[in-house]
Amino acid sequence: MATKQRLELTWVGKYEQPSLEPRILIEDQSKSYGDKRSENMLIHGDNLLALKALEQDFANKIKCVYIGGIIECCGLR
Repeated sequence: MATKQRLELTWVGKYEQPSLEPRILIEDQSKSYGDKRSENMLIHGDNLLALKALEQDFANKIKCVYIGGIIECCGLR
């Protein structure tokens, strides 16, 4: 019986875990808008670093995370 062939994506560093140091999010009042009592946040930056910064305070508490693609973040449509 023939075995099934499988495809695999490979790249340099695929199996290396990136080491991330803890990050702190700092609010920029000049860019803040909307209801100050809201718990919503809009974070611009690297997806992985932003999620790691949120992890410590919000693990098991976040209901929804939207990570926009390159088209949305750069205003290209």
